[in-house]
Amino acid sequence: MGNQLTEMAPNTSFLPTFQSVHVVVIGLDSAGKTSLLYRMKLREFVKTIPTKGFNMEKIKVAMGTSRCITFQVWDVGGQEKLRPLWKSYTRRTDGMVFVVDSTEVERMEEAKVELHKITRTSENQGVPVLILANKQDLPGALSEAEVEKLLTLHELCSSTLHHAQGCSALDGQGLQPGLEKLYEMILKRKKMQRHSKRKR
Repeated sequence: MGNQLTEMAPNTSFLPTFQSVHVVVIGLDSAGKTSLLYRMKLREFVKTIPTKGFNMEKIKVAMGTSRCITFQVWDVGGQEKLRPLWKSYTRRTDGMVFVVDSTEVERMEEAKVELHKITRTSENQGVPVLILANKQDLPGALSEAEVEKLLTLHELCSSTLHHAQGCSALDGQGLQPGLEKLYEMILKRKKMQRHSKRKR
């Protein structure tokens, strides 16, 4: 068991090339977080049950033609009683993935409140956020632009890099470009952090 723990929480700060990044997947219950996780991992659709705690998977993602990045992905349950736990998972993360069900217009306000709350906590200020508008394969799904507007992404803290991406856990569309964009934002933030340290 001890071995597993060290494997689960490696100290990645010594990797200057960032071959491995730590990412937390959050969002309201039934948004499709776990299905997206296993679509990334297994490249197939897996019907899942609501997550009671968390799932953790290491996923290798090809970035361009030359390299592979390991995403260590923590997927945390989204039921209301579990949401206060989100911040213990996001505390030292490189990036966040916030998943919304783009067919549930009536829950966008609730999603917006949770997204703004988690990005405003002091530990998460500036952590890049990829917003995945899931279930694009279903009729009546909101577009990326509509999701962006309903979640008022323009009101996120100015230091928080963010990107909205339409996707589908069913067929995997949108996941690769979304992860590439998230990795780009993580690198950009790390560069900015290094610059500000030099200036001090």
